[in-house]
Amino acid sequence: MDTHVLSLRMDSELFERLRGHAARRGMSVQDYVVRTMIRDDFDQRFQTAVEETEKFYGDEDGGAPRAGEVAEEPARDGAVNGAARPT
Repeated sequence: MDTHVLSLRMDSELFERLRGHAARRGMSVQDYVVRTMIRDDFDQRFQTAVEETEKFYGDEDGGAPRAGEVAEEPARDGAVNGAARPT
């Protein structure tokens, strides 16, 4: 694996907060920052993959909710989400 060096200049208050987060996990500040960046990179790549999959397949899932959406559930009397059932 090829590696590179990245030097950062940051506010001392931010550095102290990062040092506290790292210490609670038994890590160095450098390891904590790198791990955080790796996690964020994964989250971004995963979200991109989800969006590409949704574009490829479209909304052919029979109306199933997408990520972050809530499915409407029929009430026992047949009403949807508390709406009165027409008579």
